[in-house]
Amino acid sequence: MRIAKPILMVTTPVGLALGLYEGWRLAGGLVFVMAALMLVIAAAFGTVIWTIRKERREEEERKKAAASEPAAPTGSKS
Repeated sequence: MRIAKPILMVTTPVGLALGLYEGWRLAGGLVFVMAALMLVIAAAFGTVIWTIRKERREEEERKKAAASEPAAPTGSKS
């Protein structure tokens, strides 16, 4: 995985750019539809990642707040 991630991070944008170029050569204006689809998919991924990070941050803040509160007494004197 140490080698795969950097390779994917380099080859994916290069492949998308080459695909858009070939799409322009073959279909002309339809490449705009393909680019719009790629932008929608990227926005979907971005919102999912943003939501996960936000929820994780909120959970960590709740854990810190719970850890900083003094423990309530559990026993009662009757």
